[in-house]
Amino acid sequence: MQWMRDVYVHRSLLLLLIPGTIWLIVFNYLPLYGMTLAFKSFDVNEGILGSPWATPVLKHFNKLFLDPTAMLRTVFNTLRIAVLTTVFGFPAPIILAILLNELRSQSYKRTVQTVLYFPHFLSWVFLGALVVEFMSPGSGVMGAVYRSFGAQAPYLMVDPQAWLAVYVISGIWKEVGFGTIVYLASIAGVDQELYEAAYIDGAGRISMAWHITLPSMVPVITILFIFRMGSLMTANFEQVFNLYNPLVYEVADVIDTYIYRLAFEGFQYEFSTALTMLRTGVQMILLWSTNFIVRRYSEYGLW
Repeated sequence: MQWMRDVYVHRSLLLLLIPGTIWLIVFNYLPLYGMTLAFKSFDVNEGILGSPWATPVLKHFNKLFLDPTAMLRTVFNTLRIAVLTTVFGFPAPIILAILLNELRSQSYKRTVQTVLYFPHFLSWVFLGALVVEFMSPGSGVMGAVYRSFGAQAPYLMVDPQAWLAVYVISGIWKEVGFGTIVYLASIAGVDQELYEAAYIDGAGRISMAWHITLPSMVPVITILFIFRMGSLMTANFEQVFNLYNPLVYEVADVIDTYIYRLAFEGFQYEFSTALTMLRTGVQMILLWSTNFIVRRYSEYGLW
């Protein structure tokens, strides 16, 4: 059979897929049986599979709508953070990739890229502590700057509106460099003759970037935008968890932190699982609808 011959011909490449496939199954598919918690009355002694089914089965989903105050607050906070990070964070690596592409010195370009990539590989546990210390009015850099001008530094981490700005800026700082990799790869595939023809016609660097470089990035931008819309109901839990405090809960308490508190502080595993399933369903709808709209008005899309 043809497919068996193809498997034999590409056997070496298929062997390379085995470790990744095993990892995907173990960590992404096998844990899915835990989603049954949303329909059960969990008993620690009986375990997930041995626990009895809830009566009624949708008991924990109904609970989501009995006290909507906390739920609405976390949904609104999640959407606000997602919109802010999309508006300011999504274009950042695109702009940076175009700027890096204009650098002529390769050694300087590699140095800048290394410096910008580095924060991506650091944990938010470390970076969160660094940001909090940086913003400290007593021992932080912000406090020293204010004192040098004879002023008292405000503690921005307990100011709700200032906290949002710190969240967005710190997120961009951490991921903007790494986010340029895929855009730089798309730029590298542009036919250099297009730039030469534009230069002969008198186009400047800005004009070439706008009419050649940016259009070449549109397919990648579109795909990543679809993924971003699919994760609109998910904030960066690690970043929020390491930056927020009770004084900024009104703007920082998102769905992920709410689920965390329900599960690990309130031990409401069934309720937190039901909330996770509901959020996942909304994200799937957002992903499918965004892809449908993009495919309707352009030639790009995930499927």
